[in-house]
Amino acid sequence: MREYILIVLVALATTYLAVPLMRAVAVRAGAYTPVRDRDVHQVPIPRLGGVAILVGYAAATLLAWRLPFISQVFETAELVGVLAAGAVVCLVGAVDDLYELDPATKLGGQLVAAGVMAFSGVQFFSLPLGVMTVLPEPLLVLLTIFVVILSINAVNFIDGLDGLAAGIVAVAAGAFFVYSYLISASYNPPNVFSSAAFISAALLGCCLGFLPHNFYPARLFMGDSGALLLGLLLAAATISTTGAVNPTDVSSNKVAATILPLLVPIAIMLLPLLDVVWAVVRRTARGQSPFHPDAGHLHHRMLQIGHGHRRAVLILWWWALVVAAGSVSFVVLPAPVAAIGVTVLLLVAIMLTLWLPRYSAPGHRPKTFDESGQRVHS
Repeated sequence: MREYILIVLVALATTYLAVPLMRAVAVRAGAYTPVRDRDVHQVPIPRLGGVAILVGYAAATLLAWRLPFISQVFETAELVGVLAAGAVVCLVGAVDDLYELDPATKLGGQLVAAGVMAFSGVQFFSLPLGVMTVLPEPLLVLLTIFVVILSINAVNFIDGLDGLAAGIVAVAAGAFFVYSYLISASYNPPNVFSSAAFISAALLGCCLGFLPHNFYPARLFMGDSGALLLGLLLAAATISTTGAVNPTDVSSNKVAATILPLLVPIAIMLLPLLDVVWAVVRRTARGQSPFHPDAGHLHHRMLQIGHGHRRAVLILWWWALVVAAGSVSFVVLPAPVAAIGVTVLLLVAIMLTLWLPRYSAPGHRPKTFDESGQRVHS
């Protein structure tokens, strides 16, 4: 555990210290996020924060390579492949932050990054469907690439309020770390050092290091360079965790052993997944491209019902914690205890979401948007 704590701290400190430098670079390069009617910030904010996150993740990778115990995970090319894929997708996002790439070019870059990661060994080799189910390799590679693309765009879609994406990914990374660490500790013989646990720990550190600069009012946005990178790293943690889990290590109950290994990763990523799926349905129903921006995301809904910027972010973090911690609790705690805990967390989340808008600060009004996503000013 001490090596993982060190990895979190190094990723956190390196990211935190790299942000001011990247802010200066973004200001000099003119990489600003303009103020659009569907946005909630009032002045242009520099972006390119994802490059600082990449620096933090690279520092954690180099450290892990030299540590006495966790260095064993470098016997394969998996973590090198994750870092290389992260660099590719971060570069694509950085170019987009500077020059506004078209959706097809961005998707092409994501596919290249997903392919690099898959062929380095971070891919599904089996699915834990009650037993370790091995499918044809081409199908598993395609499934890997699909999960990477889905995760990248899910994180990109929720990146709409200061600190929202970084906080939700931090919650997910923490849950993945606990899940993969405890499952690995149950092996015979125990071995808590795995690619899944390392990626989760480093990702958690990067998010925590970035958040002080990104929480409202943000001094630097992560931009597409950060949203795409966090999505890819979250996918890497998901794939490494799911692909390494034997259902019998999760639960001796046959039903739980069948459901939990797939349910836990899905639940941990539930909030961004719901947002991206609903966005695709909503935009397609209007006859628009799924990539056409609008103001119908979860964070816009929170603003519309009367929450302020900071409070909307904090409550959405809480919802992420409810589903992430709730799903993992069924693996590490007796089912009745886990059910009680999830129920309490869920009731608190519902109460905060529905009750707090009634007690907004004087003069605060819900924000409204028209069907095209443009802010309606009163």
